[in-house]
Amino acid sequence: MLLALSVLWGGSFFFNEIALAELPVVTVAFARVALAALVLVAILHLRGERFPVDASIWLAFFAMGLVNNVLPFTLILAGQQHVASGVASILNASTPLFTVLLAHILTSDERMAPGKLIGVIIGFVGVAAMIGADAVQDLGTHVVAQALCLAGALSYAFAGIYGRRFRAMKVTPTATAAGQLIASSLILMPVFVIVDQPWTLPAPGIGTIGALIGVAVLSTALAYVLYFRILATAGATNLLLVTFLIPVSAIILGTFFLGEILQAQHFIGMALIGAGLAVIDGRLWHWADVAHRLRSRD
Repeated sequence: MLLALSVLWGGSFFFNEIALAELPVVTVAFARVALAALVLVAILHLRGERFPVDASIWLAFFAMGLVNNVLPFTLILAGQQHVASGVASILNASTPLFTVLLAHILTSDERMAPGKLIGVIIGFVGVAAMIGADAVQDLGTHVVAQALCLAGALSYAFAGIYGRRFRAMKVTPTATAAGQLIASSLILMPVFVIVDQPWTLPAPGIGTIGALIGVAVLSTALAYVLYFRILATAGATNLLLVTFLIPVSAIILGTFFLGEILQAQHFIGMALIGAGLAVIDGRLWHWADVAHRLRSRD
């Protein structure tokens, strides 16, 4: 599921780049959450699944929509107008770093073990290596735009921790995804109307419409069903490791569908990301401990 989510979210950078060529930031963000909400509501209706009506759950939907959609979508889209997608990917990959630190402070069951922090740092270095030296050298230019991308990553980290409560509330992943997207749409609607004045915008082209549908249906509706399912079973820190896998997915998809060539830096980056994930998973430490105990007995 984590690999599938990385592919779906990796495509969002591609869809966003197409849509932003013709439409302003808030319009793209609103279209993304509103279309995705309609898709999930239709799915819930077909499955005969009812929405929760408890006021506390809907309050949580609005809080989740704010920190998981409205703020990061707007911040990252605004930043992506002035920085390359490679730089945006590196900055987005800081999400697990923020999550490890925040989970240590705000939760009792996702504490920051040394191995976990080391693994996150290895994975982050792997992302930087995969994106390439040019993107790394660009870090520090367009400081405000990069700060917006970092703020979006921090918001995602808060959302991953906050979203853990929906399992305890007995809300299904699909209903949670739909509820937070409905809340996000309601939050963004007045901003969309006041700031972008959609009646003044030129009609978007077919490519832009296709990009909006792609980012809404694939990178948002389907992706968030997977997101909340993983969050309920694996926790916030493990879930947000997906940001390490997004560049891997994007590069592999480019190789298969766009004829791009894998370079040595890509294999080095993938190896580092794999090593980082293995260290975070903890199995290497467990196996080393078991081997040490067996040697001690001998």
